[in-house]
Amino acid sequence: MLKNQLYKILLFVSGLPINLIVSVVFFIQKQSDPYFKWREETKLRLRKAGVEEQLAADIRYELTTKYLFFNKQINERKLQAETKKLAEKVFQEEVATHVDEAMKAAGINKVTYGSTFSKLVKNPLFFTASLIPGLLMYVFIAIYSKPYLKYVFDRLVMMVFVIFGVTFLVFTILYLSPLDPAANILGQTATPEQLKHFNQVYGLDQPYLVQLWNSFKGLITFDLGKSFAGNETVSTEIMRKLPITLQLTVISLVIAICMAIPSGLISATRQYSFFDYGFMVLVLLGLSIPDFWQGLVAILYFSIKVQWLPATFNPDNWLSVINPAIVLGTGLAASVARMTRSSTLEVIHQDYIVTAKAKGLSERKVILKHALGNALIPIVTVIGLQFGGMLGGAAVTEKVFNINGIGSYIVDKQFIPDIPGILAGVIYVAVTISIVNLIVDLLYAFLDPRIRSKISDY
Repeated sequence: MLKNQLYKILLFVSGLPINLIVSVVFFIQKQSDPYFKWREETKLRLRKAGVEEQLAADIRYELTTKYLFFNKQINERKLQAETKKLAEKVFQEEVATHVDEAMKAAGINKVTYGSTFSKLVKNPLFFTASLIPGLLMYVFIAIYSKPYLKYVFDRLVMMVFVIFGVTFLVFTILYLSPLDPAANILGQTATPEQLKHFNQVYGLDQPYLVQLWNSFKGLITFDLGKSFAGNETVSTEIMRKLPITLQLTVISLVIAICMAIPSGLISATRQYSFFDYGFMVLVLLGLSIPDFWQGLVAILYFSIKVQWLPATFNPDNWLSVINPAIVLGTGLAASVARMTRSSTLEVIHQDYIVTAKAKGLSERKVILKHALGNALIPIVTVIGLQFGGMLGGAAVTEKVFNINGIGSYIVDKQFIPDIPGILAGVIYVAVTISIVNLIVDLLYAFLDPRIRSKISDY
């Protein structure tokens, strides 16, 4: 962990009292460390043996050869300076190697901060006394010792940076926007005093840096403020709309997977057949038809003409979910089916598939057990990206079916602009997509033993 600058800072800050004690012990022990004495002796010995001069001569020859090869004019002063710099670097590395080998042969360890920390922690008395003030530091060490936990923790840390970066970017764009929230909400008939009072109440009269800091502070404390329009708490509004979007997205995902993966597998195994060509036409249609047009057609036919399904969404009527779920699932199914076909086609021509067939395994078993598992990586990638996007809110579909979800909420707030509402929506989208990407990365390890092995060595 000490080799990574970020982890080094994290360890020192999280266990500051313990690290101060370890630092004092480390500097005391470093005074009697034989490493520096051995280093000086080795340096003198190698210089007497002419190692440094030989290195300088070799490096000078290599540099001269390089200049001549590229037809460059040789500048003696520049050549001498570059030779001296490289020779010194290589000589120091040579000295360090000799010292490490000599100390290892003598059974003497170099005093480092890590070795000092390890010795102190192995002392039961020191460990017990440091447990409470250094609890957070020990938690980080425990996380780092488990490859999967470390992998997840790294992704969560990156997610924090992404959220703050997105918040900064979106807030800056909204701040520079020519739209005036006070005038849009209060109307053109509002007096200057009313506009001034509105800006004072919501802090819009404060400098840019103060408003940005308040946004970051609200993000840290999970208090995203109140909406300009309606004065409702934006975090409460997001949590109220989340179940609606989540329900719609999950149903759409299930529909898409049930339609796409079997179709893609059959198309791949029946390449250039009538089914394959028909499948490609349907996929092209599914990718080409806009959601709003498909939604309107579904309303006209299923809601108005045959009157099977409601035209608008109603949380108390499960039938009202079918139309928007099918509209959302169609586009996702087309993308997943196309990826399933191309990924399976790439896999089924591999040597191990031919070997499995030669052993007498049925085609169904070969496809499901051997081919599909290795073809799932790009399929899972597409599903994860599309699913994360839909969780962020399918604004067009929600507007068509009058669904009061995340997507329509963010779109409505943009026209004001309602800065707290937009920031809350953007933060939700950033968190959602980051979590979905993390789950997809972990699924890679579950599906592919090669990736699982890399994470184990992470």
